[in-house]
Formats: sequence, C-alpha cells, structure tokens
Amino acid sequence: MYAIIETGGKQYRVSEGEFIFVEKLEAGEEEMVEFGRVLTVVTEGDVVIGKPVIVGAKVTGKVVSQGKGKKIFVFKYKAKSNYRRRQGHRQPYTKVLIEKIEA
Repeated sequence: MYAIIETGGKQYRVSEGEFIFVEKLEAGEEEMVEFGRVLTVVTEGDVVIGKPVIVGAKVTGKVVSQGKGKKIFVFKYKAKSNYRRRQGHRQPYTKVLIEKIEA
C-alpha cells in the first residue's frame, strides 16, 4: 500500500514505515503531523485517484528530526568588470516517519 501526497509544493510517494525528507514543517521532534492533500492511494490492485485530492483521506507521520541539507554555492560573475560574488545556501528539511495511511 502506498500513497502520493503533496506538501511544500512537492509530491512524495510514501508507504507506512518509510522515512521521507520534506520541506521544513513547523513541528517539534516527536510531534505528529498530518498530510491532508492525498492525491492517490494504491492498495493491493485497487487504485483511487483524487480530483485533485481524495476527500477524507489523510496520511499521518511523526517528526523524527529537523535539519539542513548539503551546502550549495551560488556564484555570480560578470566578465571584464571584476564582479564576483559567492554565496552558500543550506535548505532546511524535516525528516518524517510515515505511520498510517487512511483512505
């Protein structure tokens, strides 16, 4: 059984007992989170597709940790004018353990 959910402007394929990394959520560690935008639920041969979401379906999970991703560098450069700027960025994320899919 798996579901496709939407959070933080992205879509994720999730199963029970799986860890996912999503855009940062305002929840502390060990708190429960609920994803209400469930787009698709697939169970043994049965597929339910929402238009655009499935009414009454939800996926619950537990926040395991908050963190930051790998650093990326943004480099701006203009030729012949001695203009160079280097800036780093680390995207924050939330690690979530998927506990239950209800459809």
